[in-house]
Amino acid sequence: VEELIASWGIWAVAGSIVLMVLHSFVPFPAELVAIANGMLFGPVWGTLITWTGAMLGAWLAFGLARWLGRPFVLQMVAPRHRDAIDRWALRQGGGALFLSRFVPVISFNLINYAAGLTAISWWTFTWATGLGILPLTFLMVLMGDRLWSGELGPWLWLLAAALAGWLAWWVLAWRRWRTP
Repeated sequence: VEELIASWGIWAVAGSIVLMVLHSFVPFPAELVAIANGMLFGPVWGTLITWTGAMLGAWLAFGLARWLGRPFVLQMVAPRHRDAIDRWALRQGGGALFLSRFVPVISFNLINYAAGLTAISWWTFTWATGLGILPLTFLMVLMGDRLWSGELGPWLWLLAAALAGWLAWWVLAWRRWRTP
């Protein structure tokens, strides 16, 4: 992936952003692009490039779901259920969206599309997604930057992040199971 992006020369940054946007519509591991961006552009620029592409893709997916899917949901879901979901999304959606970005078993793209079907605002979607994806984006880019250095720090941080995400998912599942 690094060689592919580097082969685009002066278009490497634009190409990397396009790959991240494309990830919202074609399933492939975007982490490989983030790692390659770290190898090519370093931790700061690699994070900015990766984050920009991910946000553009997230906005497009959210917008498409809002434009094409929301009218369908409004017609298919009973008004009382839809209103309850919308009230919840307006009240709790930002926090839930933000926290969902830290759970590794929940697909980034699925969250984007699902959020577009709710009444969550563009602003809430933007801040929750932008802040929520930043830590893992930086970590993936940092891993790429330090991939061949022999440093264990980034790998330990990744392991800690994966364990924290798994623990959060487990606690939420346990609480849901215990609630009648």
